Amino acid sequence: MSIQDITIVITSFKSDEKIKDCLNSINSKCKVLLIENSNDIDFKSRIENQFTNVECILTGDNLGYGKANNIGLKKVTSKYALILNPDTFLESSTLDEFFKISKSIGRFAIIGPYIQEQNQKKENKDNSNLAISEKELHKEAKPLVNLNLRMVENVKGFAMFLNLSEFSDIGFFDEDFFIYFEEIDLCRRVIKLNKKIYLAPSIKINHSGGQSHNNEINDEMELSRNWHWMWSTFHYHKKYEGFLSAFLKVFIKFISSMIKFLFYFILLNKKKGKIYYQRFSGLLNSIAGKKSWYRPKV
Repeated sequence: MSIQDITIVITSFKSDEKIKDCLNSINSKCKVLLIENSNDIDFKSRIENQFTNVECILTGDNLGYGKANNIGLKKVTSKYALILNPDTFLESSTLDEFFKISKSIGRFAIIGPYIQEQNQKKENKDNSNLAISEKELHKEAKPLVNLNLRMVENVKGFAMFLNLSEFSDIGFFDEDFFIYFEEIDLCRRVIKLNKKIYLAPSIKINHSGGQSHNNEINDEMELSRNWHWMWSTFHYHKKYEGFLSAFLKVFIKFISSMIKFLFYFILLNKKKGKIYYQRFSGLLNSIAGKKSWYRPKV
């Protein structure tokens, strides 16, 4: 097994300040497909001139995480693909560990790093009442002592090592999700077909979390994240449990976001008012059956 057996797929959006650290951490002999959610020709030229192993594909518009990753995955001709976020950083041993483990376990669909991300505790605290918890994410983890692995039902989307031969009957990401829940949805379809997903403690990938974009657009990206988190939460549960069950799951969040929006609007706290309006709007649009249409205004 060699470096030619893997292609790294990265989806970016205005990630000029972040992406170079990620690309510098990747073996220069490893092919990288960078899917940029814009029509920024200058960005493409700068990246391809600096990194000869990188092909930058411009989507022309902001298509979201799942759809952009699908563009890259459909162009991969190697045996494996590693999906990465722009705010990740590989250790020198990362790719070798993926190869070592994939050779040891034989048939598998997805491998993810067990130690997930630097700000994982903060992220779980911030979103603990919104969707799937870390305990649920890795529920029914089964240790495989000899290989130091765990068989799980889900992994996070910032780093997913895919055995592409296992996806011919599954497809890749559901493009209805603009961002959030698309990796959980994919893993659910993988498990449904009795394919295997593993977490590997020996694989180290550093992940900042929520820091893929340039700093000057933080506020607008925060609004976008809140809108899409709520949209995707309802849509995911509706897809698998039906409208009524999904509605009951989000009803308290729906009422809470509406009340908090009005509360902060009265207090003239525009920043918090906008955030809770985005949550309310995302849920309302999802409940109404509308597509995930919101895009960050940058």
